[in-house]
Amino acid sequence: MNYDKILEKGAEDTEMRYKYILFDLDGTLLNTNKLIIKSFKYTLKKHLDINIDDADILKYFGEPLMVTLERFSKEKAKEMFDTYIEYNERIHDEMVEVFGNVDNLLDEITRIGCKTAIVTSKRKALAKRGLTLFNLLDYFDDVIALEDTEKHKPNPEPILEALSRLNASKNEALMVGDSEFDIKCAHNAGVDSVFVSWSQAGDYQDKSIKPDYIIKDISEIIYILRTK
Repeated sequence: MNYDKILEKGAEDTEMRYKYILFDLDGTLLNTNKLIIKSFKYTLKKHLDINIDDADILKYFGEPLMVTLERFSKEKAKEMFDTYIEYNERIHDEMVEVFGNVDNLLDEITRIGCKTAIVTSKRKALAKRGLTLFNLLDYFDDVIALEDTEKHKPNPEPILEALSRLNASKNEALMVGDSEFDIKCAHNAGVDSVFVSWSQAGDYQDKSIKPDYIIKDISEIIYILRTK
């Protein structure tokens, strides 16, 4: 993609390719990597007395918490879920960070008239809490979270729910995420996708995924929206 040519154009004289932008949250807009890893290690040590490597957690980034916990023990998954949630919420605010220039991107997306939604596998209350910490919640038209669908990424249902709420067509929508589950969800929903290269999970997940775009900086999303 020739970004230099796109930069020469303004929003006024560039036809928008995408009008509806769907964002994953953890690892895409908010840096919760250390928070998630620490919460898993605490939980698995407490209930199963195991010490787990980061890589064995990172490869499951993006899927619902209960699904991941059941990989380690179906019998103890529910009690581990409760422990994880309690510990994660206790340390959440001190460990979560926002990736650079997210607010500038969302400002620009709002200015050019795109609608946005969060599509995440985490619980809605905690998703909104993280966004509120960095004054980002008001930028989004909706938040599609764990409670909003019966099936979750990589099943297309979360994206299809977002499209329905935004009254959006598939060919005008774009999913932005940091894990194989985001990209596969977009593919299964028939929506174009962006993989963010600052993903820590990407090195440990399915490398055969084929996103439509790969970006190194979040500001590049604007160039993608304006390319047709």
